[in-house]
Amino acid sequence: MRRLALSLCLLSCLALAGCMQANLSLFGDPGAPYREQTLSGEGRDKILLLSIDGLISEHPREGLLRMRPSTVQEVAAQLRLARKDKDIKALLLKIDSPGGTVTASDVIYHEIMTYKKDTGVKVVAELMGLGASGGYYVALPADRIAAHPTSITGSVGVIFLMPRVAGLMDKIGVDVDVSKSGAHKDMGSPFRPATEQEKKLTDAMVKAQAARFLDLVQEHRKLKPEALAEVATARVFTADQALRIRLVDSVGYMEDAVAAAAELAGLPKDARVVAYRRNPGPDASWYQPGVEDVGARPALVNVDVPGLAQLRAGMYAVWTPGLAE
Repeated sequence: MRRLALSLCLLSCLALAGCMQANLSLFGDPGAPYREQTLSGEGRDKILLLSIDGLISEHPREGLLRMRPSTVQEVAAQLRLARKDKDIKALLLKIDSPGGTVTASDVIYHEIMTYKKDTGVKVVAELMGLGASGGYYVALPADRIAAHPTSITGSVGVIFLMPRVAGLMDKIGVDVDVSKSGAHKDMGSPFRPATEQEKKLTDAMVKAQAARFLDLVQEHRKLKPEALAEVATARVFTADQALRIRLVDSVGYMEDAVAAAAELAGLPKDARVVAYRRNPGPDASWYQPGVEDVGARPALVNVDVPGLAQLRAGMYAVWTPGLAE
C-alpha cells in the first residue's frame, strides 16, 4: 500500500511538471489575453456583457498563490478592447457588489461614462444580489438600470474605516514612539485613539465624498425631493423599494436586461451577447463569472482573501454587511 501511494505521488508530480513544461497552468493566467466568447444569440452586431463582481478596488486581489488584476484594471482593459470593435452596439453591466473604495468606484464610473460618450454605445445595468453603494455608483452611467427581484441596492454614502490596535498593544505591553512635523501628521493612526478635532476633520471628509456621490445620483436619476432625502440616509432598499423611488427603472431577470439592451440599441431580440474571457470555458452563459472564468479548477489554488480582510484604511463607498459573504 505504501509503495502504491508513493507511486501515485510520483505520477502526480511528473504530471504537474509536464504541465509546467508545456506552459500550462492549473492556476489560470491573469496575464493571458482576452478572448471573445459568445454567450447567446447570433448575428454580427453584439451586446457586450461586462461583469463587476465582489469588492471594487484599484488594488490587485490577493490569492493563495498569485495576484489577480484589480476590478479597475479589468474594467478599463475590457472597455479599451471594446472601443476597437465597432460591432458592439450595447454594453450590459452585470453588477453583484457591495461596493468598494470611493476612488475605484469613481474611476469605473468615469471609464464607463467616457466609453459611452466616445462610442455612442447604449448602456444597461442589471443589479444582481447586491448592487449597493459603490456597486450602485458604477451603474449610474447606464441608460437603464434594472434590479433582479431579490437585489439589495442603495447604501448611497461613504464610510471611513480605520482599524485600531491601541487597546491590544496596551494589553501586550507594546508601544510606538512618534515624532511628527505637524499636529495632525499621524491623524488616523491605528496606534492611538482619535482626538475630537481629528474626528471632526474625518467627518468633514466623509460628508464631502458622500455629497459628491449623492449629487451624481441626482444628476443621473432626477429623484423627487422626498426620495432624495430617503436615499441620503444611506439606507439599503429592496428591488421593489428602489423601483418605487426611481433608483432603478425596472425589476427583472437577465433575459429582461438583455432584451432592454437590444431594444435601446435597435437590435433584434436574439442579438448576439458576448463576453471577454481569459480562458473561455464550456457551456457559456450569462451567469458565468467574469474574465477569470477558466472552467473547472481546483478550489485550493484559487482562494481570494474575502471581505473585510481585503480592506485597507481609507474612504469606502461600501455596504459593510455585504462584505460578510
